[in-house]
Amino acid sequence: MTSSAFETATPDPIGYLDRLAATDLARSYKARMLDELDVRPGQTVLDLGCGPGTDLGSLAEAVTATGTVIGIDHDQAALRAATERTAHQPTVTVQLADLHDLPLADGLADGARTDRVLQHVADPVQALREIHRVLRPGGRLVMGEPDWETLTIDHPDGELSRAYTRYVTDQVVRNARIGRELPRLAAGVGFTVPTVLPVTSVLRDARTADRILGLERNTQRAVAAGYLTEEAARPWLDHLTHGPFLASVTLYVVVAES
Repeated sequence: MTSSAFETATPDPIGYLDRLAATDLARSYKARMLDELDVRPGQTVLDLGCGPGTDLGSLAEAVTATGTVIGIDHDQAALRAATERTAHQPTVTVQLADLHDLPLADGLADGARTDRVLQHVADPVQALREIHRVLRPGGRLVMGEPDWETLTIDHPDGELSRAYTRYVTDQVVRNARIGRELPRLAAGVGFTVPTVLPVTSVLRDARTADRILGLERNTQRAVAAGYLTEEAARPWLDHLTHGPFLASVTLYVVVAES
């Protein structure tokens, strides 16, 4: 059950984040998130779950030399990369920390962002409480999170597509429905939510989709977990490789104010 068209090895995490950030789809929604954050010169802004520092530079440009950007992540390797990439930007600092217990003072920040981070945390509500605590009154949080139940992959057998999506939502992503849940969860910890923007990515090339979605790797895991049979997985992958391809998933950009 393998196809030479798709990746079989799990990519390096930093490399994966870098190649995703380089896509037109990612550049588009990241730019929209930055616009919604409405960063001003001199402000203090947090990038929570900053990873290897993909977005720290654009935040540093927005706050200018009079502002401060703090990147926080729990992964040592990602923070080393972020430190190296922002060494020439004195307004940027990075810290090793847990989003559930931020080592920051109450009301420190004017703005904060999370980008595909809350889908992975153990307790999104506690993370949101902490973000609310460290934002000043009137501060702004912009979150970009997918709703993996919206993942649709066209196939002549629709039940195979549904089974694949069920595997992703049940087993692959901890908080798979977080995109749709964010307005409610944010309101529950004291934020107001003035804006929710759906961003639907449509992929027409199977190899491009595989580099984002890991189609073959996750199909193999879905078979092992009993969501697909080996017999069904072979024609499923064959059609994705050779047939006309279409997949889509919706990410929500949610704007919250403290």
